[in-house]
Amino acid sequence: MSESNKLQFLPVSFFSMVMGLAGLTIAWRKMQDILQVDWGLDAVLGILSGGVFLTLSLLYLIKIGQHRAAVLAELRHPVKLNFFPTISISLILLSVIAFQFSFALANFLWTLGVILHLLLTHYVMYSWLHHEHYEIHHINPAWFIPVVGNAMVPIVGVPLGYGEISWFFFSIGIVFWLVLFVIIFYRVLFHNPLSDKLMPTFFILIAPPAVGFIAYEKLNGDIDNFARVLYYSGLFLTLLLLAQAPRFLKLPFSLTWWAYSFPIAAITIATFVMFQDTGIVLFQTIGMGLLTLLSLMVAYLLYRTIQAARKGLICQPD
Repeated sequence: MSESNKLQFLPVSFFSMVMGLAGLTIAWRKMQDILQVDWGLDAVLGILSGGVFLTLSLLYLIKIGQHRAAVLAELRHPVKLNFFPTISISLILLSVIAFQFSFALANFLWTLGVILHLLLTHYVMYSWLHHEHYEIHHINPAWFIPVVGNAMVPIVGVPLGYGEISWFFFSIGIVFWLVLFVIIFYRVLFHNPLSDKLMPTFFILIAPPAVGFIAYEKLNGDIDNFARVLYYSGLFLTLLLLAQAPRFLKLPFSLTWWAYSFPIAAITIATFVMFQDTGIVLFQTIGMGLLTLLSLMVAYLLYRTIQAARKGLICQPD
């Protein structure tokens, strides 16, 4: 198969790789802020995140130009559809990284990401409401992705001065997270288990409360009881899923393994925020442990992804 033909099978879910790398970048920066050191690792990781995003964006634009039918098929797919917002979420995360270095760049990336995410959220929800092909077995934690992006907007939206816009998106994220959370638990409890390929998406359950906590703390300026509910529910889900590590490690590698990375990054950052706001050393200890786990995880995922790409196992038909 030629490289051009392989490109038609480039999955939009590949952008979850950017989310994992960007989340790791932000987590390392938060840790350095806490220790009051500057090792420059966050800058290196930030450049890597941006480079991966630009590379994937170029490849996907070529795919849109040369294989439009394949892109439309992803947009109509009940599972793959939900990974399109990983593009806009990546832009928002890159704006968080850029904020420390350039207000103008952060503002540009955030604005572009927010507009794109609003359009994608609208498209996804329109598809949910006016469908003819969705079944209960189609829903899985990846459906949270459009919701998580909305809750993420305030993280840099507030420092940029967009307070009310940030509340608008945060409200969408929190309300629809709760709606989907109930539906997904119903699906998991009373219907067939998720396929092995989708099992890693269980970790996405961690992201909404963890991201919601970080965003709410930014909007509120401090933690209150609602913030604690968000954080501790995210922490419990993290413990619940990490306790099942042997089950997840037996799964065959696929790009969906990147679903492990960003949620762990989110709860790591949230834990560091808890330490900064409460001064309780236990949160710093937990955060350091999670950051170590996250760093090893992303390094391993990068290794396996590069290995799979060299063997030609990435851009293949399902």
